[in-house]
Amino acid sequence: MSRSARLFEVIQLLRSANKPLLARDLASALEVSIRTVYRDIAALQAMQTPILGEPGVGYVMRKGYDLPPINFDVEEAEAISVGLGMIARTGDVGLWRAAKRAARKLNETAPSTRRLVTSSWSMGSTPNFELPELRKAIRTEKKVRITYRDAESRETQRVIWPLVLIYYLDAAMIAAWCELRCDIRHFRLDRVIRYKLLADGFEGCGDALISEWEQNQKGKTVPTVQL
Repeated sequence: MSRSARLFEVIQLLRSANKPLLARDLASALEVSIRTVYRDIAALQAMQTPILGEPGVGYVMRKGYDLPPINFDVEEAEAISVGLGMIARTGDVGLWRAAKRAARKLNETAPSTRRLVTSSWSMGSTPNFELPELRKAIRTEKKVRITYRDAESRETQRVIWPLVLIYYLDAAMIAAWCELRCDIRHFRLDRVIRYKLLADGFEGCGDALISEWEQNQKGKTVPTVQL
């Protein structure tokens, strides 16, 4: 990694952190020495980058610091995000580290890429409908009405709040708040018989529900890779 790329990555790591990062944390993430981290922090501070902290305590980035955007439209960013996630399938650790760095940069201009998750294996079945409208519903936090057929061929009508689209081992799956069950549920898209986007939304609720899903249910339902 070039020095300029490493400085950019330091900024990305500090911006995405929810607590002060020690020099050893940054050194481990960047695979460099702690001394190199000290030099990089000093260089960034000399360029008026608002990094606060000191050795032994930790570093934070002052809120509101912006970087130039990457010029991808939303669908391009989502396509790249899914592609980056699939790199885990190669078994190439170096490529995977690079993919995670690229994903952090991508997330600056397309935060919705957090809502697309890939498994480390290929998908065996396909949904019965096109996915762009569903991805739009996730981004814009709009409710969806579905007719769902479970593994026992029982059909139910559901209104769901789509949260995360998962490209899983044998099927695409949606993690969603289900109004019928009053809980987060997972639905295989190849079992969705009918699908309708509704005008009603759940604006402002998505991030909190996704955080709940990540903490309490994600590891129990699907082995995924996290960018």
